[in-house]
Amino acid sequence: MKKAFLVIGLGLVLLFSVVSIRTVRLSSKQIPVEPSIDLALDRQEIAENLAGALRFQTISSQDSAEMRGEELIGLHGFLEQAFPRVHSTLRKEVVGDYSLLYTWEGQEEGPTQILLIGHMDVVPIELGTVDDWTHPPFEGRISDGYIWGRGAMDDKVAVTGILEAVETLLGEGFQPRRTILIAFGHDEEVGGQGGGALIADLLESRGAELEYVLDEGLLITDGIVPNIPKPVALVGIAEKGYVSIELTVEGVGGHSSMPPQQTAVGILSSAIHRLEQNPFPARLEGPGREMFDYLAPEMPFGMKVVLANLWLFGGLVESQLAASPATNAAIRTTTAATMFEGSIKENVLPTYARAVVNFRILFGDSIASVMEHVRRTIDDPRVQMRTLVREISEPSPISDTDVPSFEVLQRTIHQVFPEVLVAPGLVLAATDSRHYAGLSGNVYRFSPMWAGPEDIDRIHGTNERISVENYEQIVRFYVQLIHNSAP
Repeated sequence: MKKAFLVIGLGLVLLFSVVSIRTVRLSSKQIPVEPSIDLALDRQEIAENLAGALRFQTISSQDSAEMRGEELIGLHGFLEQAFPRVHSTLRKEVVGDYSLLYTWEGQEEGPTQILLIGHMDVVPIELGTVDDWTHPPFEGRISDGYIWGRGAMDDKVAVTGILEAVETLLGEGFQPRRTILIAFGHDEEVGGQGGGALIADLLESRGAELEYVLDEGLLITDGIVPNIPKPVALVGIAEKGYVSIELTVEGVGGHSSMPPQQTAVGILSSAIHRLEQNPFPARLEGPGREMFDYLAPEMPFGMKVVLANLWLFGGLVESQLAASPATNAAIRTTTAATMFEGSIKENVLPTYARAVVNFRILFGDSIASVMEHVRRTIDDPRVQMRTLVREISEPSPISDTDVPSFEVLQRTIHQVFPEVLVAPGLVLAATDSRHYAGLSGNVYRFSPMWAGPEDIDRIHGTNERISVENYEQIVRFYVQLIHNSAP
């Protein structure tokens, strides 16, 4: 008995020692930086340029016939007027009828290039919500310290922000040492096949070798990441894959007064219920794990102990993350039933029922494994399934954080936003960056926008806006990034 207690005691001492050593060894991954460059910007003028871009209703539609080409052409003309130095110095190409590719030639010849990405299209305004906007969504109003309108956050803010930075640098006589490419897609909101994908194909055909790619993505979160007293700038080093699966069931029609034991709607409802009750397993790996590696040293001691020892507390952390939809989505492939169709009338039995289930795929899973999971989980030959190929993508590769390009990005963020912490993260949505994955191993997704809990729903939602102060910071960010990347 004494020997057993001794073994247990020694085991506890060893466990305590390992936990303590791993906790003590945590060191900050934040880096010291020199001050940002001194820059004089006309805040009102740059705000007016973004507001002007918001007035073009460049709404994307799944139906290519509904593409508002005249609005995109109008935006092209506006950008030429607002940024004359850019358009007289850089080489501009129109790709896929409406997308734009700019080339800013560097002083040095060579294959290494940098690509900055944005997109000109926006999502529609949800029916019945126009009157809920403080200012009309396509008026481009500057009011109460904000620039209001669809695209103010996603993603005309990047389009004009990048061009504003280049215009400013050209005015100062700056010429980059290395060539800088700028790509603005016109259909990112519907998959980017006619814009970003074609630009990527064009660059590949020219043998482009990109040191890094920066697209929209994660934000500067303020009051969102728990147990962190400071704002956190999250840089997406990967994004989830995307696939929607259509489920259909054929049934026997007739009058609802004489129903079969299960209607087509009932069969399909049971199938969806089984999918929701059998989610994909949670995995705290990759970008999620790296995010905690960066943030753990900045947390209170108790959280440091937990996050420094995920080998011991990983299950507890996963269960906590799974409790919230936002954090649950970062640790598993998610299942979301989004569409359901059945009978045309309440007293008519459906001859056909259809549902669509959307999956955002975590790295380690694939479109094929998702299909197999759906087939195995439903296990009902009456339910037919197929992928909707309109927008489909595998999970992206994971970009490295231990490389100069990530250090440049982190240093730039610290210079322009000295009060924030920087950490890698996982982008839950899809961006145009996935089309460029074959051109660079360093693809990052970061939008230098402040976002509190009340701001997240504005993206694709009502009252989209960006503060004039934050927009000036965004322009400064792109200026500093270009300086740091191609001095």
